Amino acid sequence: MPLSAQIAVAIVLLIHVYIVLLETVFFDTRGRRVFGLSAEKAAIVKPAMSNQGCYNGFLVAALAVGLLHSDPAVAGAFVNYGLLCVGVAGVWGGLTVSRRIIFVQTVPAAIALLLVQFA
Repeated sequence: MPLSAQIAVAIVLLIHVYIVLLETVFFDTRGRRVFGLSAEKAAIVKPAMSNQGCYNGFLVAALAVGLLHSDPAVAGAFVNYGLLCVGVAGVWGGLTVSRRIIFVQTVPAAIALLLVQFA
């Protein structure tokens, strides 16, 4: 995989590390502010956000395996899977939560996927 594609995948991975941290470790502080939630609403959705953060962690893991695996076929499969999942999740989030999610998740994933596919 060319360096440009690797960098794009790494950017998507890092975005999702940040999202995982916002949805889990830093939800009560920074996460609540980023997601625009009152303290009352944050208390209600905290368990669901933590669960969502766990799933985003799985996407991070898939992309990390894709970047680090020595077998190009295995690496490519993980990268494609991870990027497609991020893209679909971003579209779904854009439709159900906030259009901003499409730009934060789907657009970077689509760019990375195009770089990987046309490499």
